[in-house]
Amino acid sequence: MKYEPHNYQTYATRYIEEHPISAVLLDMGIGKTSITLTALNNLLFDSFEAHRILVIAPLRVARDTWLSEADKWDHLQNLICSVAVGTEAERRAALMKPADIYIINRENIQWLIEDSKLPFNYDTVVVDELSSFKNYQAKRFRALMKVRPTIKRIIGLTGTPSSNGLMDLWAEFRLLDMGTRLGRFISHYRLEYFQPDKRNGQVIFTYKPLPGAEQRIYNKIADITISMRSTDLLKMPELVSSEYTVRLSDEERKRYDSLKQDLVLQLQDSEITAANAAALTGKLCQMANGTIYTDDGSTVNLHDRKLDALEDIIEAAGGKPLLVAYWFKHDLARITERLNKLHVPFSKLDSSESIKRWNDGELPVALIHPVSAGHGLNLQNGGSCIIWFGLTWSLELYQQTNARLWRQGQSAETVVVQHIVTKGTIDERILKVLSKKDSTQAALIDAVKADLHI
Repeated sequence: MKYEPHNYQTYATRYIEEHPISAVLLDMGIGKTSITLTALNNLLFDSFEAHRILVIAPLRVARDTWLSEADKWDHLQNLICSVAVGTEAERRAALMKPADIYIINRENIQWLIEDSKLPFNYDTVVVDELSSFKNYQAKRFRALMKVRPTIKRIIGLTGTPSSNGLMDLWAEFRLLDMGTRLGRFISHYRLEYFQPDKRNGQVIFTYKPLPGAEQRIYNKIADITISMRSTDLLKMPELVSSEYTVRLSDEERKRYDSLKQDLVLQLQDSEITAANAAALTGKLCQMANGTIYTDDGSTVNLHDRKLDALEDIIEAAGGKPLLVAYWFKHDLARITERLNKLHVPFSKLDSSESIKRWNDGELPVALIHPVSAGHGLNLQNGGSCIIWFGLTWSLELYQQTNARLWRQGQSAETVVVQHIVTKGTIDERILKVLSKKDSTQAALIDAVKADLHI
């Protein structure tokens, strides 16, 4: 296809070329992969400022998206890309092939740097989904920091830079500029911009920003950061969010409340415990969905309210394709069983073939897990309605999954995001938390929004 970039795409491409360190906060659906590939193509063949390029991305994005984008556009036909995923032998062979751009999934970056015994001689590195390096204690972060001084140009891409608050930003920018802007140590960053929030004696559980800290942080990173919102730049389809409410019976409500209050629930001969708040919320989410794991790993079915609701939604859709997001394995098993019973054709989107079938309109229902398919996949050709069977606490995964449909290239005028919510349960709280978390992230994006008068 002939590449005819929008003004904002030309601006972003030029920004990447002109900044050896760049944090490119491009909202979902505005073409960050094609923008970045265009910049890399120019750096390779026009200015000769890049020679060996490594792209680090989520697994399915590394396997499918970057290569398909490079093949898609006419001006990128000279780019040679080698995708290093799969077995160790397959990865090693891909990394040893002559190529312009090497693409590896983020789970294998530690292997590449520490175990492969291959030279890390990449002068340009692209971190697709920079937010996946927000944990400074993670092995992938530490491994990449070992070779960071040898990298001459680094590009961080994400649409959700601070999905859980400003504390996320330190590791991301430490990786980009090695601590120049937000400091070399997380302790100094906390001391400079935060104050203790929730604590128990000397043990501090959470921090909150000091007055004026947000703006000071934004000012520090503004010189290497560009941000764009799809709603500001594109004629996006209308996004409609709705709730399909289901209600528990009195007996189901008693069981739910019993676990919530006592952390222990006796169900027949199985004991289910929630030892801490994190485990408890997981148990409550499972109960809201209808099935709960016992301590021995088996499951106990509590209700089919959400399955019945999903069946009603499928019937009302009248054949219109539906993307169904699930969270727990038992959700997938139960949904699969119900769809088979209804003789509804469906597939889990976990392979290139299944993604193609969805985009070709062959699947009335497709099942997606936010962790495995939340980033980078283009699914807008297959439908315009997503159903959340079970919710996630992660704003990043929630927004990215919705953006598989609500993005540039969506032909429908309206994209519907429907949440199946169990009344009076933790489902309602999760929706509120997701809404509240967006405020900090929105402030960050607005603070560094690019001046597009070019």
